[in-house]
Amino acid sequence: MPLSGKTILQVIPHLSAGGAERTTIEVAEALRAAGAKAIVASVGGRLEGELSRAGAELIRIDKLATKNPLGIYGNAIVLSKIIAKSHVDLVHARSRAPGWSALRAARRMKKPFVTTYHGVYNASGAAKRLYNSIMARGDVVIANSDYTAAHVIKEHPEAAGRIVTIHRGVDIKQFSPDAVLPVRRAALAKAWRLPADNPGTVILLPARMTAWKGHREAIGAAAQLLSRSGVSWRMIFAGDDQGRQGYLQELAQLIAQHGLDDRVSMVGHCDDMPAAFALADIVIAPSNQPEAFGRVAAEAGAMAVPAIGSDIGAQGEIIVDGKTGFVTPPLNPSALAEAIGKLLDRGPEGRKLMGEAAQIRVRQKFTTAALQQATLAVYERLMGRPS
Repeated sequence: MPLSGKTILQVIPHLSAGGAERTTIEVAEALRAAGAKAIVASVGGRLEGELSRAGAELIRIDKLATKNPLGIYGNAIVLSKIIAKSHVDLVHARSRAPGWSALRAARRMKKPFVTTYHGVYNASGAAKRLYNSIMARGDVVIANSDYTAAHVIKEHPEAAGRIVTIHRGVDIKQFSPDAVLPVRRAALAKAWRLPADNPGTVILLPARMTAWKGHREAIGAAAQLLSRSGVSWRMIFAGDDQGRQGYLQELAQLIAQHGLDDRVSMVGHCDDMPAAFALADIVIAPSNQPEAFGRVAAEAGAMAVPAIGSDIGAQGEIIVDGKTGFVTPPLNPSALAEAIGKLLDRGPEGRKLMGEAAQIRVRQKFTTAALQQATLAVYERLMGRPS
């Protein structure tokens, strides 16, 4: 095994819930399976237990998230010592501020340096562009979608020859219809107060409660769907409000104004997302800002549920319009309502066929295993290169 006996250091500011954090753990798990040692430098967070179960060592650096130049320089010294003491063979940075520290440490210790662009950073001026540029300075720059890769090339053309696209992955063992027992579905349906006998067609928008995720547009689409007869449906917003009580109140008022109180529900955070997708007949992700990857569409596809996403960002890389779901313009409730209407008209069998096509596509292109294999291949290539 090429990585056996090697030590890889991943650097990330926090271990809270998020795509970058989840990918850090997935790569750590793959490293341990390959016989390598996985170290993660971080402030820490609620995913520490999962990191430990993946077989990785957490080295806590309490001020790793700082943007203060002196703090960044100090963290570089700390990381250099970790590289020396733990015989680190490669450094992988997953965020900007600690990325600058990691770059300095890797160069000082003459170790390969990898970065991952997990999202699209705004660059409002020269100073911000310089700050962002750390993520384009890796010996290999991993982009989590073709959309992200194109953004990096536009902002940092000098990195074009070092970019590799590795899509984020879905754990198809966890996100599989066969893995969700009926008792989990029943428990969630009860928590969401769905009618036990006939909940109708369930339309799920799973996202944190923030305006750019498209809840207003979904309510507008739902209002237009009221004129359709013969189909019973219910729309669910499942996501953490993160303290945005004013936004929740605005949505509640919109729901009431459109007479949707018995059609649209806000159910809060969901701890069992596979069960949520298993309950859904249609998944929507009408984001009005570009998604760097499109996790919702990928997880829905893995669960064999057709998804509707916006035609900006990376969701179109996951959804094949008209075959595995639909893509619609952002900020367009009418287009969203039309796409939902098409899926309602297809009925259970038509949606099942489209969901199965989505599942095949996700299992071929967007799995955790594929992400792990591709990332480890990057490590092997860099460590096999003469220094």
